[in-house]
Amino acid sequence: MKRQFQYRSIILRALAVTGAAGLVVACATRRPSGNAQVPEPAKAVDLARYAGLWYELGRYDNSFERGCEAVTAAYSQSPDGLIQIINTCHQGGIDGRVRSAKGRSRVVEGSQNAKLKVSFFGPFFLGNYWVLDHADDYTWSIVGEPSGRYLWILTRDPLPGADVKEALIERARALGYDMTMFRYTRQPPVRMDFNGSPASPRPE
Repeated sequence: MKRQFQYRSIILRALAVTGAAGLVVACATRRPSGNAQVPEPAKAVDLARYAGLWYELGRYDNSFERGCEAVTAAYSQSPDGLIQIINTCHQGGIDGRVRSAKGRSRVVEGSQNAKLKVSFFGPFFLGNYWVLDHADDYTWSIVGEPSGRYLWILTRDPLPGADVKEALIERARALGYDMTMFRYTRQPPVRMDFNGSPASPRPE
């Protein structure tokens, strides 16, 4: 019993730093679904173009991202065919303490690279990451998973314009999501590099 309690504590501590678009753990606490019929991904994904830094425009709130602002997700391909992930957030505000987690993912066979299995726990690929839709130029992405309990909208620009945000909200709604459950993520007005350092000012 003590060993089970210790193992559960380790998992919960790991969940506390694994936010940012793409980590949905199969054993996570059940929560309300915002989409009873999540559609299959609409497009194939070019992993080379999908790689790089994404900013979290917003999400369905969840326990492992509670209090997170200035959330980013960085993806890169590795020689073994897996995709490396660095998820970063600032706890409590855009200037808050930085938390990050490193993981990896593998493509689900036959999904045209639009479905990934994600691991932040050693060899176990437990999380579902579905790229439900994305821009042809890879400037935005809508990410979900089969249960409809999690949703992320990612953009390359940390502060996209109001017209872009409105269009993305409408696209997610068209995919069947209840957007009253969606909350925007605060982002600083500068681009960040993979290490969380300012890279270049946001263009006006």
